[in-house]
Amino acid sequence: MHTIALALDEHSMLYETAIAAEVFGVDRPNLSPRGEWYDFVVCAPAGVETGWLPSARVGTLSALREADTIVVASTDLEGEPDPALLAELRAAASRGTRIASLCTGAFVLAAAGLLDGRPAATHWMHAAELSRLHPTIDVKDNVLYVDDGQILTSAGKTASLDLCLHLVHLDHGAGASNGLARMLVVPSHRSGGQKQFVVAPADPVMDDRLGEALEWVRAHVDEPLTVEDMASRAALSSRQLARRMIAEVGIAPLAWIHNQRILRAQDLLERTDAGIEEVAARCGMGTATTLRRHFQRSVGVSPTAYRAAFLRTER
Repeated sequence: MHTIALALDEHSMLYETAIAAEVFGVDRPNLSPRGEWYDFVVCAPAGVETGWLPSARVGTLSALREADTIVVASTDLEGEPDPALLAELRAAASRGTRIASLCTGAFVLAAAGLLDGRPAATHWMHAAELSRLHPTIDVKDNVLYVDDGQILTSAGKTASLDLCLHLVHLDHGAGASNGLARMLVVPSHRSGGQKQFVVAPADPVMDDRLGEALEWVRAHVDEPLTVEDMASRAALSSRQLARRMIAEVGIAPLAWIHNQRILRAQDLLERTDAGIEEVAARCGMGTATTLRRHFQRSVGVSPTAYRAAFLRTER
């Protein structure tokens, strides 16, 4: 039987820990073609409370040595990873053990040196910090999880479930992962990545002509705007506008206008039932074909899929 060890420390987060316990720790041999599920063990340093996990076998960090797969739960980034856990993870990696992290658990794998030179995912809110702390990691901020063979990492929060279902698929086949997804009332595979959930950062407040130009563009984003239009409103040359936008807003003018169109499209898809052609016109994309192409590239899913996920039901 495949042994999965859930590695916890004093900073482990509740939600992702519960996801792993639900997927791997509840015996479901009827879903597996082999008639067996997982031998699940929770491993934690002495003093870390694990009794709230029902029916879970509990061991110390040394029990990680028994595992075929180690799953590292998400962690509070205010704390430092347990040195003993890092040592066990390094030893497990050298033995060829499969290791997966959930959400910010990627920071634990990074601290152990297991993500150097690899692609990896974490919660989109912390992707930039992971890149800053560990510049050799190829951080993917637009996916739900990364399977890099021996090392797997998930994006934020519920993306942990996507990765856990993927592990079930690898171990027991599509029938098992699909059956489990139906029991949990979730899709067995979600389209797109975490880009669709990212909250766009607010632009800095500007009380000069450039600030007025930004507001004007937002109000006229359905029109055929150019960088020259924007520069004229800001009383700047196109070159001066580009320098100020990159320095103060962090993005070039044309890319900023494009982002405003995507944001307008997202808003219309979330709060109206306007057709895709109408949405395209109202956000300045012109045609539904153009909107679909740019929306898929920017958000990671089609406008129709985005609406299905985010249309505000209170309407």
